Amino acid sequence: MDQALPHTVETLAADLRTLGVQAGDVVLLHSSNKSLGYVVGGAQAVVQALLDVLGPGGTLVVPTHVSDNSDPAGWQNPPVPEAWWPVIRHEAPGFDRAVTPSRWMGVLAELVRTWPGARRSDHPWLSFAAVGAQAEAITADHRLDDALGEQSPLGAVYRLDGKILLLGCEHDANTSLHLAEWRQPKPPRGERGASIRQPDGTSTWVTWTDVLEDESDFEELGEAFEKEIGASVGPVGSATARLMSQRAAVDFAVDWIATHRG
Repeated sequence: MDQALPHTVETLAADLRTLGVQAGDVVLLHSSNKSLGYVVGGAQAVVQALLDVLGPGGTLVVPTHVSDNSDPAGWQNPPVPEAWWPVIRHEAPGFDRAVTPSRWMGVLAELVRTWPGARRSDHPWLSFAAVGAQAEAITADHRLDDALGEQSPLGAVYRLDGKILLLGCEHDANTSLHLAEWRQPKPPRGERGASIRQPDGTSTWVTWTDVLEDESDFEELGEAFEKEIGASVGPVGSATARLMSQRAAVDFAVDWIATHRG
């Protein structure tokens, strides 16, 4: 029985171009590497294919969030005993954008974070990394109290008319939809906290107030967007990929959230 050949940098690049990724694009990637099937060279080949298609004028952006550098009082997966909270807050080594790995973002995001020339924003909990022509502009000046808002990397991608690429994952991973939450007239806000590493090697627990993000209805939101506005859907490797305008998705989500959330 004949078997399909493995995927390669060249075949993945061809799939990405067919999907609609173009040279010079700014692409915010969310991904499930295992969904791609067997790729010669693994994750390195996938990132290389993306960068080859984007070319020197393009930019690849990924979330490099650190979910365990947040207030343990809010942890649910799993929760930890209340007696641990002070220890976690005071003994965590602190976020260092050059060292601290992302968590639950996937192997491709983590590889982009460490790619030569990568830049990373300095938000201790919800950072992003980028490689390419606009990397510095996208990751600079990421305020604590605007984690996923106008002055965040999401806002920068919006201003640059970037694209969202969901590679083997669904809209529940579509971080850009949070920007629509920040744009609501009176979004719910609450206290956040994280440990930040200081230049002398010590760590400081910092708290601030920001919008409370909620992705519980993002799959429904995304389905509505695809039905009403549309996205380019097709194979990349063995994965199903979705490519869409970030502006279109965020603009649609602003109205959808206002209508569907109480």
